[in-house]
Amino acid sequence: MLNKSQKFGRASEALAADILRRSGYRILARNYRTKMGEIDIIARDGETIVFVEVKARRDRGHYGHPKYAVTRAKQQKISKTALYYLKGTGQMGCSARFDVVTLTPCGDDVRCEIVRNAFELAYG
Repeated sequence: MLNKSQKFGRASEALAADILRRSGYRILARNYRTKMGEIDIIARDGETIVFVEVKARRDRGHYGHPKYAVTRAKQQKISKTALYYLKGTGQMGCSARFDVVTLTPCGDDVRCEIVRNAFELAYG
């Protein structure tokens, strides 16, 4: 059974996937897990494979903007997991990038930002 935080995370990832679809991305996988880490969403944007980290906040006052929560350590975990995915699917020669989708409350609505090329491959 999921706790309140996990339910919020799942709902945020579902919303982000829907927004990405409407922006022209084709979703390939969600919650891709390996022993190295997890990638929230793997998608295709044209010919590019995109590894997407979703960051959401329940309120604007705490913890700052969600895009700053993707730390160097998190980037390294995502990068290693992405390389594992590319190797495992025979796509090492494909163009790839790392995006971050942020979701923040804005009145009664949610503001979404897609940060393309949010960071470079970070594995060392």
